[in-house]
Amino acid sequence: MDETSETRQAALAYVESLENRDWPRLTTLLADDVVYEMPQTRERIRGRPAFLRFNTDYPGDWHLRVRRLLADGRAAALWLDVVVGADALEACVWLDVDEHGLISRITDHWPEPYEPPPGREHLVERWSA
Repeated sequence: MDETSETRQAALAYVESLENRDWPRLTTLLADDVVYEMPQTRERIRGRPAFLRFNTDYPGDWHLRVRRLLADGRAAALWLDVVVGADALEACVWLDVDEHGLISRITDHWPEPYEPPPGREHLVERWSA
């Protein structure tokens, strides 16, 4: 399998794992030192355990559907339809995949900047605007 196909498969498996709350599968897709960033909230999470905890603890009912996926080499871009409770949103997610086929960086872009909800301070670091 070539690099781009491997990256595309990793991106689809990432979204499917999140949507299905399949945490064991998600664990197998992530590099130990994965970095997750949300520029709109200026939050960064470092490491697989913290990223998994962030997702398992995330409140509410949320769902993801891939609208479009582009992969090139070890990078992928996803355009997602996101439903959180009664709110329908769109998000763009950039993924970097390392030489072992593991996701090493995730950057979530949401439509508008916002202040993060309380309760995840122990998992994230924030940077200045």
